[in-house]
Amino acid sequence: MAGVATLLGLLVGSFLNVVIYRLPVMMDRAWRRECAALSAAPGDTIPEAEPFNLVRPRSVCPACRTPIKARHNVPVLGWLWLRGRCAACSAPIPARYPVVEASTGLVSGYLVWHFGYTPEAVAALGLTWALIALTVIDLDHQLLPDSITLPLLWAGLLFHLLFGPHPDGSPFAPSLTDGVIGAMAGYLSLWLVYQGFRLVTGKEGMGYGDFKLFAALLAWLGYQMFLPILLLSAVTGAITGISLLLLGRHGRQEPISFGPFLAAAGFVALVWGEPLLVAVPFLRVFS
Repeated sequence: MAGVATLLGLLVGSFLNVVIYRLPVMMDRAWRRECAALSAAPGDTIPEAEPFNLVRPRSVCPACRTPIKARHNVPVLGWLWLRGRCAACSAPIPARYPVVEASTGLVSGYLVWHFGYTPEAVAALGLTWALIALTVIDLDHQLLPDSITLPLLWAGLLFHLLFGPHPDGSPFAPSLTDGVIGAMAGYLSLWLVYQGFRLVTGKEGMGYGDFKLFAALLAWLGYQMFLPILLLSAVTGAITGISLLLLGRHGRQEPISFGPFLAAAGFVALVWGEPLLVAVPFLRVFS
């Protein structure tokens, strides 16, 4: 099953590349249409744009607009076969595409090996796939789309409603109540940090997407994972930010996406959260 999950993950990773590229473009086009509709005079018609979604149009090379053949879309292997260049114009294809595909495949196989043939494994796959897409989108655009974070939150609560706590009786297995409390605590905590930072500095320290992502993670994992996710994401984010500043690769006024650190901390809590709470007692303040 782990091998099957790895192959499935490779295919899902290919689709995630589509989501990562197209979803921000779809959002931008929707915003522009709304702005045009608001600024249009009465009676004016807004021209219909060509369809652009996760299915249409067919994928093309960004440089020469040549449609990509199906055999070149095979996850990882297609990029290796082309040696990282477009078959038509030899323009370079970013290595990020096979990296996303390979990472999704390997992580998917590991999750099924870790959780076994259980509903928890299916849920973990869905959650992790969403986190991968959110991570790369946030790195590219400093954006965490509501179309992913909000369904992710409700899906976590629905999972607890349908399946309840893990049958092994683990004290850390979240229930529906744990998920609801976690979602509220996750959103409210970062919202308060945001408001406090803005009050003191007059600037916005993070976006509302971070609140929603933290709420979604705790909806899945329960309020018991509040401190592990918050501390791990904050510490790794601070270390990364300071390192980039010292190396001269990031300006002091340039914002750093917090979503990838939340997503990484959420994955750690998903897989190793229970032993982490046992090993580090002060993290269990909310347990």
